[in-house]
Amino acid sequence: MQVLQVQLEVGPDPAEVGRARRWARSRLAGSGVRDDEPLGETLILLISELVTNAVVHTGCPAVLRMLFGSTGAPGDAGTVRVEVADASCRPPQQRHARGEDTGGRGLELVDGLADRWGWQPEGAGKRIWCEVDRPAPLVQVQLQPGVHGAAQGAGPTHAVPQGG
Repeated sequence: MQVLQVQLEVGPDPAEVGRARRWARSRLAGSGVRDDEPLGETLILLISELVTNAVVHTGCPAVLRMLFGSTGAPGDAGTVRVEVADASCRPPQQRHARGEDTGGRGLELVDGLADRWGWQPEGAGKRIWCEVDRPAPLVQVQLQPGVHGAAQGAGPTHAVPQGG
C-alpha cells in the first residue's frame, strides 16, 4: 500500500483551527483533491471539527495528520485518513445537540460524513481519526451501437467509475 503522510502541529488556541483548514486545503490540492468538490469540502469540515474538538475541549496542543493511501490496484482511488492527536487522555464524548444549542454537533457530523471513524489511546493522550474513501475516477467509455438496426458510427459517450 502506498501512503503519503503530512502533519501540522496545532497550538491550543481556537484561532489555530483556521490555520489548520488553510494548511489542509493546500495539502489536499497537492494530492489532487480540490476543496470546492464534495470530497474536499467534506474533508475540510471533518478536519475543522476534529481540530476544534482537540483545541477547545482539551486546551492542549495537537497534531493534525492527513494520510493519503492507495493499494495501487486498478479502480482503487484510495482513502484519505485524518487524525488528530492530543495530550488529553479523556475519551471523546459524542453529544446530541438540540434545537438552539450552539455546540455538541462535532462528532455527530464526523459520524455522518466519514466512512469510518474512531479513537485510540496514544501515549499519555489519544488519537481521533476518520477515513473517507475517494471515489473512483471517471473514465470515458465509448459505447458501441447495437447490431439490430443501429446506425453506423460511434455510440454515445458515458462517464462511469473506473473499474466498474
